[in-house]
Amino acid sequence: MHDHPILGQVALGYSPVIDRQHAVVATRLTVFPEHPDASGDVEQLLAAVESVWTAASEGAAAELSLGLRPLQPGSARPAATLQPVSLNLAGERLLADVLAAPPRPQVMVEVPAFLAAEPRLAVLLQAYAEAGGTLLIKGRPLAELPQSVLAAFAFAIVDHDAEPAGHALDGLAVLRAGARTMGAVDAALQRGAVATLGWPSEEPVARGSRQGVPPDVQVVLQLIQGVDREEPVARLESVLKRDPTLGFRLLRYLNSPAFGLSVEISSFGHALMMLGYQRLKRWLALLLASSSRSVAAKPLMYEAVRRGLLMEELARGSGDPEMRGEMFICGVFSLLDQLLQQPMADLLKAVPVPERVRQALIDEAGPFQPYIDLVRAIEQESVFDIREGAEQLLLAQGEVNRAVLAALAAARALD
Repeated sequence: MHDHPILGQVALGYSPVIDRQHAVVATRLTVFPEHPDASGDVEQLLAAVESVWTAASEGAAAELSLGLRPLQPGSARPAATLQPVSLNLAGERLLADVLAAPPRPQVMVEVPAFLAAEPRLAVLLQAYAEAGGTLLIKGRPLAELPQSVLAAFAFAIVDHDAEPAGHALDGLAVLRAGARTMGAVDAALQRGAVATLGWPSEEPVARGSRQGVPPDVQVVLQLIQGVDREEPVARLESVLKRDPTLGFRLLRYLNSPAFGLSVEISSFGHALMMLGYQRLKRWLALLLASSSRSVAAKPLMYEAVRRGLLMEELARGSGDPEMRGEMFICGVFSLLDQLLQQPMADLLKAVPVPERVRQALIDEAGPFQPYIDLVRAIEQESVFDIREGAEQLLLAQGEVNRAVLAALAAARALD
């Protein structure tokens, strides 16, 4: 899986598309070719994308009936549909090659507004849309586009704090990009956006917060403490029985394809027997990160799961299972302060973590910190930081990209 030579010729970043229910309904995958004018094997690229987002396993796309502008006078535009992945191709040649390829049913393609205005792309855009492809125009055109070109687009991406689009993009469903907090996300949605694009993970955590820890979170904390002390199964099961829904969610994680067990886990005791105390810690870490019942926490949970899996994948070549397990916990816990709205230093007093994890989360130092920096660069789609981070860790770009795709595929199996 993901063994495509083109992965060594590009850098990948990703971010979420968040709908009005705060659910992540699509993923934006940004592709940076080594050289902006370079071509590439787009069939390999699209095959790599399909290995993560297959139409059959993804399920139904997010249908949005939006009352869009007609394609032709007197004919109605069909309801816009957000597909599972939006390709943001940071190279004109690569974009043109993808538009010339047959559309994939699970893929959307972003087109910068200044390129949409170029006559040489008009034919490709119209043919791609007529073949069933979904196009998004990114930014605002400097001049009004021909009706035949504008009709090829289903969505427009504009900045989260930009003024209303006006007649230039009239009738297109709008996605607002760049909101960095949930407050900014909600503001964009209230202004009429159907979704936002980007990570709302810069929400400040109130220092000295006295907010109580919710009961379900307390149960998971006690389980983690008990597993760390290797308490008897009966005692751990009695803790878990305080919140049966947690037990159900834990078993769902353990029996997911991402875990890869050959037998079905039927109880907490069975899980402990099959995995041992140390391996069980990672799944309890995942349970803790997904314990927030706030609707606004959905994008953060989505991010935390992918951070943990990506950090684990980046360490796969180390040959050190203990390090991979710790890296997973480090990635998942890196957003715990925002998820639970508690200072990280206070949380880690109640959650036993390895020293290397503590160094990264409290001191922003230690051997795991460069991996966190690389993952953040991938999330922020910052190509220079991605390449610099990979070089610092002596990772080839192909290794990093394969880790990204493997983590995204594993996370989808847990969703």
